[in-house]
Formats: sequence, C-alpha cells, structure tokens
Amino acid sequence: MNEEMIPIVMFIALAVVLVFLFWFRYRARAEMQQTIRAALDKGQELTPEIIDRLGTPKPREFADRRRAIIAIAIAIATAAFGFILDERDAVRPFLAIAAFPFTLGVAYLIISRFSEQKSSS
Repeated sequence: MNEEMIPIVMFIALAVVLVFLFWFRYRARAEMQQTIRAALDKGQELTPEIIDRLGTPKPREFADRRRAIIAIAIAIATAAFGFILDERDAVRPFLAIAAFPFTLGVAYLIISRFSEQKSSS
C-alpha cells in the first residue's frame, strides 16, 4: 500500500464520522419537530416546559465521569501501543498523542467533582 494513502484515508474516515454525527443529529431534531407537529395537529396543548424537555435531553448523572474514564483509557491504550512497538523512536510520539486524551479525561474528572459539590450545596 502506498504510504501517502495512510493520512488521506485517516482524514476521509474522520470526515465520514463527522458527516454521520451531524446527519444523525439532524434526523433527531427533525423527528422531534414531527412529534411536536403531530401533537399540535391532534389538539394537544404543549407548554414551554414540555417543549424544553423534548428539545434538550436531560444529562445523565455520571456522564462527565464516564467520559473521563473513556478518555483516560484511550490515553493508556495509546501509550501502551507506543511501548509495545519494536521501534524505540515510536515511544515519545505516542506518549505525546496520549497526553491529549489523558488531559481531557483529567478535565472531565475535575468537572465531575465540581458538579458534585455544586449539586450537594
């Protein structure tokens, strides 16, 4: 396989993932609007609280902690992959790549801690 194709395929895969993400988000909003239209056509009264609840889903209780665990796990896997490779020059770049999800995971843990303190006060 041609070595120039590797970054091209990576960026194409990233673009496909982003397109699907936006497309599914668009479909969810369109279905929510169809639900509101159907309720209005049937004569249901929709209060602003109901519309707000339909429009923005309630965040899960431990969502930040879950994201933190996933990000830190990705960082550990990336660092481990760098150590497992036979090449000694591959360790530092993989540790540098792993620093980004690790930092995100730590940030999510801090956010989770602050949100717990805020809700208990």
